[in-house]
Amino acid sequence: MALPNIFSAPVCADMVSRIKRLNINTPALWGKMNVSQMLAHCCITYEMIFDNKHAKPNFLLRFVLRTFIKGKVVGEEPYKQGGPTSPQFLITNERDFEKEKMRLINYINQVQQMGESAFEGKESHSFGVLNKTEWNNMMYKHLNHHLNQFGV
Repeated sequence: MALPNIFSAPVCADMVSRIKRLNINTPALWGKMNVSQMLAHCCITYEMIFDNKHAKPNFLLRFVLRTFIKGKVVGEEPYKQGGPTSPQFLITNERDFEKEKMRLINYINQVQQMGESAFEGKESHSFGVLNKTEWNNMMYKHLNHHLNQFGV
């Protein structure tokens, strides 16, 4: 079963609508992050795509990520609740809810405006070159997982 297409306007609008239903007091249904931390956590994926602010993993770690983790991240199977989080995605300090919400919405809109063709054959920070379906699955699945975590 194919995941919804994050590059399409209706799916993008649905994700943005779900994010806008969050407020600073929205409780998590599972996990350790508060809602502001979750929004910042979700932004990291897009920072790796658009902002050159995260170091690429070394050769050995990239090999491990491509060999053992990539399929779970870019496949269609949903993430399980309470699964492990990569250290570079951990958010432990407090974040500004409105700022993180707007950053995430802007990133999602940027992806949709660029379209799937911009992601075909684009290199991932951790997994090497991905096709548009792998990019879609990674972005949609991660956002959906965390929006479900906060009940939206």
